[in-house]
Amino acid sequence: MFKKILFVIIINFVSLSSSLSNIDIKARTAILQDFFSGEILYEKDPDRSIYPASMTKIMTSIIAFDLLRSGDLNLEDKFIVSEKAWRLSTAGYSSMFIMVGDEVSVENLLHGIITASGNDACVALAEGIAGTEEEFAILMTAKAKELGMEDTNFTNSSGINDPDNYSTVRDILKMSRYLIKEHPEYYKWFSRKEFTWDKTGGDPITQGNRNPLLYKNIGADGIKTGYLAVEKYSLASSLERKGRRLIAVGSGFETKKSRSRESSKLLTYGLTNFDLVEIIKANEPIEKVDVWLGKKQQVDVYIKTDVYKTIKKAKKKLLKVVLKYDGPIEAPIKKDQLVGKLRIVYDQELVGEYDLLAANNVEKVNIFSRLIKSLNYLIWGDV
Repeated sequence: MFKKILFVIIINFVSLSSSLSNIDIKARTAILQDFFSGEILYEKDPDRSIYPASMTKIMTSIIAFDLLRSGDLNLEDKFIVSEKAWRLSTAGYSSMFIMVGDEVSVENLLHGIITASGNDACVALAEGIAGTEEEFAILMTAKAKELGMEDTNFTNSSGINDPDNYSTVRDILKMSRYLIKEHPEYYKWFSRKEFTWDKTGGDPITQGNRNPLLYKNIGADGIKTGYLAVEKYSLASSLERKGRRLIAVGSGFETKKSRSRESSKLLTYGLTNFDLVEIIKANEPIEKVDVWLGKKQQVDVYIKTDVYKTIKKAKKKLLKVVLKYDGPIEAPIKKDQLVGKLRIVYDQELVGEYDLLAANNVEKVNIFSRLIKSLNYLIWGDV
């Protein structure tokens, strides 16, 4: 017999007031994503090619973070500063102000990249990891392809002007999402408002983070600004507030003030016009389904992933969760055996489907018990 179970879901909504119904972000290209559900809430020409400028440094950091996680790099490792890296410490560049021959730790270089946006720190880190910046850029592009950034190519570690160093806001979003999801312990560094470097041969230098949203009371905790004369101003930003996280990327803002204002407006739009719904937690029992000829009459079922959905405000009644399985499920049943599907339906449209798995083993009853159960079923319809 084919069974369908309609869930009554207890939904924890983020209570926010709605203020915007339509929005136009004054940038050439922009995108907004709900981090937990992965759903895109706004986009404006998101696949238009851009020069990512210092947003490139997100990938530079990711390469280092991946190596730190694998144990192939340590925060205490020190790299010698080359003349090429030092030359980017001169006036006109964002700099950490390292000197030729300095031995600088990986940790300090990363803070110099993330907080001070130091181009010199990028080159020093790239050369220390890969030998040359060119080889490091190959690693960056390979990682981009691994993350599905199909419209991206990196030629340097800092994002300084190069026509072959290009991306899109959609790809920068994918990169930012990976950073936050895979390296939460290091992502915290992106919220630091200042970094002090004990400069060789001079007094310590303290520099502030260039991300304007960190200084607003909106919950922003990253990510990275950018500027090139040909591209104007850009920003990859993220905030976390009351159990929600949003990521926004925009490029082609005309001024610094516009970058700050429009990015803040985009994030606020996501908060005030949509609700995040936590539907199912990964690896937790969802429901019990009936078992046929088993030593237990029911088995718990679960799915392997967290399920979130982002919906427009005041539309929660349109969301339904359905378990579908052909049952009762005949024993024996093995743990993690596929027994059905969990389906998410919004406004009568299927928006998600997930494998429904058995949470534990269920052994088959002996032959005498099976005979009795079969007779009961034939006579009484009792399973």
